[in-house]
Order: sequence, then C-alpha cells, then structure tokens
Amino acid sequence: MKKDAYREAGVDIDAGDEVVDRIGKHVRSTYRDGVVGDIGGFGGFFQVPERYRRPLLVAGTDGVGTKLLLAQQLGRPETIGIDLVAMCVNDVAVCGAEPLFFLDYFATGKLDPAEAEAVVAGICEGCRQAGCALIGGETAEMPGMYAPRHYDLAGFCVGVVERDEVMNGKQIQAGDALVGLASSGVHSNGYSLVRHLLGSLPMEEDHWGLGAPLGEVLLRPTRIYVKELLRYRAEFNLIGAVHITGGGFTGNVPRVLPKGLGAVMIKGSWPELPIFRMLREVGSLSDEEMYRTFNCGLGMVLVVRPEHAAALVAASGGYVVGSVVEDAAGECVVREA
Repeated sequence: MKKDAYREAGVDIDAGDEVVDRIGKHVRSTYRDGVVGDIGGFGGFFQVPERYRRPLLVAGTDGVGTKLLLAQQLGRPETIGIDLVAMCVNDVAVCGAEPLFFLDYFATGKLDPAEAEAVVAGICEGCRQAGCALIGGETAEMPGMYAPRHYDLAGFCVGVVERDEVMNGKQIQAGDALVGLASSGVHSNGYSLVRHLLGSLPMEEDHWGLGAPLGEVLLRPTRIYVKELLRYRAEFNLIGAVHITGGGFTGNVPRVLPKGLGAVMIKGSWPELPIFRMLREVGSLSDEEMYRTFNCGLGMVLVVRPEHAAALVAASGGYVVGSVVEDAAGECVVREA
C-alpha cells in the first residue's frame, strides 16, 4: 500500500505540520486576557471579560477581495493579513464593541510554508494592533481549486459591548457633525477597478507624485481604528461610526442613519491622497463613481454632536467633513461647499 498517496494527490500533510510549527510564536504573541488553552485544539476558547455587566457579543466576517491578487503578483504576502484583520475588526468596532478574538481561513492549491507563515504573521500584527487574540484558524491545501501560487483568505472576529453602549445610530439627529478619519490609502476595496486601471503600469516605479513605488502604495495595509474608536466613544460621546468599505460614502454612511435622515459631505473638506487623484485621472472617473467605490482618503466617518466636533478633530487629527440633514430618501451626497 502506498504511504504517500495523499502527497501524490497534491496534499502535503508534512507541509501543513510545518506551517503549524512556524506560526506558533506569532499566534501566541496576540494572546490577551480571556484566552483559554493554546493552539492545536478543535476549537478556540475565550472567557468574556468579567468587567462587562450585560455583554452583547458582536460578530463580523470579511476578506480582502482582489487586493490578494496584487499581493500574489508582487510576491508580497507580509501585509495582506493586516488587511484581513482590519476589515473585520473595524466593522465590529463601529458597533461600539471591543474586539476579543479572531479566526482565519487560509486556502491554497499548493501549500508554501514560508508564504503561509508570512500571511499569518501579518494577521497576528493586525490582531496586536486591534488588541484581539488569534485563537484559531484553518489552513487548507486544495489542489485543483486554486491556480498555482494563488491563495484565498477569510477572517472572522468576535467582540463585546455593553448592551446599553451599543452604537447603532438611533440617537443621531439632524445637525450632528460628521468627522472623518484619514485612510492609509485604498485600504481593501475597489481593487477590481484599481487593477483594471493601473495593473499594466510598472509597480516598482513612482507615478503621479505618489512618493513611493506604485505597488507599495497599493499594498499599504488598511488602517485599524479600533483603539481610537474605543477611546473616542467615551471621551466625545460618539453616537455613530461608519467604516468606509465597498460602496464608499454613498453606500455606507446611510447604513447608520435613522429613517428620515441623510448626510451631506463637503467636497474638499479633507485632503485627497495622490493615489485617488491618479485613479480619477487615469480612469476618467466621475465624482459619483469615486464616492461610491473608494474611501477617497477617509477610512472612517464618526458622528458626534456639533459641540464635540472641534475637540474630536483636535484629538484625532481628523476633519469636519459634513453634517446630518433631514432627508426622506436617506442618502449621503458629496457636494461643493
């Protein structure tokens, strides 16, 4: 009977074991109060912190889309894991929740232990930035499912918030201020369009005054806002927060607004990063297309009472970018001042 039949079918169990050995030190570096047990079990255990009186668990899941293809094309797997964590923990944080733990799913056609370690090391860095623990995951080798050198990622996050401290937008009213927090770049959405417009350009060169090679700019990891949000929630009485992902401003800001309210954002009230000017010009994109596809320089929009806006801007380095208005259609529009 063959001993290596599974290997001949394309699955290398020894490589999988090597990945587990490689990632152990990275995973343990994310551990925080609440982690029960160690890696290697069938499930990850976590104790909800006892300081919570009436805890609600908040769960989120996401991926990083076709930004993965760019990372694979450039052979740069070390930061894409940060993006994976960011897309999940930022969503949990805008609910007012503290991210507690994270799970990842890594799937590939042919497992490269060094590459897998680099991806997981990035995931662990994202977890450290967010203050959550990586307590489990799955590494799947599936020959025939993925093209050579390709892999896919998914992430899952669970957080906790006091029942009476949930940020769900219900307290928002007309006249409230919108404060935008800067993005680090394109973050992790719109990359199908990014690759369509810029994919044929030399990635090792600086274009349009980007200040860095194009590939480096496009792979800049998504900013993680968790610790800032948790601090501002208490200090400035945040009443709403929006993670600007797929759908841009027009698709995301209305998600937090009560019925009968809309938002007006003022064009030019925040700086537009060079990468967005490049995308706009190369693709001849309209304002409407830009604002419903990209974050355009703002990765997070916070809602506060107008009397708190100036202090929040001073503390965060952000920008007052608009306000909440009465609007039966519940839309978010970006217009000239």
